[in-house]
Amino acid sequence: MTQIPTATMASAPAAAGSGATPTNPKGELGQEGFLKLMVAQLQEQNPMEPGNSNEYINELATFTQLEQITNLASTSELSGAVQLIGHEVSYTNSQGKLETGTVEGVQRSGSGITVTIGGQTGIEMTKVTQVS
Repeated sequence: MTQIPTATMASAPAAAGSGATPTNPKGELGQEGFLKLMVAQLQEQNPMEPGNSNEYINELATFTQLEQITNLASTSELSGAVQLIGHEVSYTNSQGKLETGTVEGVQRSGSGITVTIGGQTGIEMTKVTQVS
């Protein structure tokens, strides 16, 4: 397989002292990053020495399977959060104090699943410690 220059990868670190923030600080390869990497590999491939097409098919199949598992996990988390609506829960607030309240709603955002408890929005599911 052809080596791809690290400058084309989204997780390449910013130059020292440039003050720029990395575009992918966790180094995760999402769907868009994977597709960009795959296109870059295809563009850099030597037409006289094509890569094994089975490798690309296997990579794409693996990524598709991972995406489906991720979607299933997200759906399960959302379903679990919805089931909490109307229940009293205990949770840790942003100051680290334990509070209780009734779950009034569920939201899905780019950062994950959050709930509204007693009028307080944006409470992460990981902060819920007990359900009554």
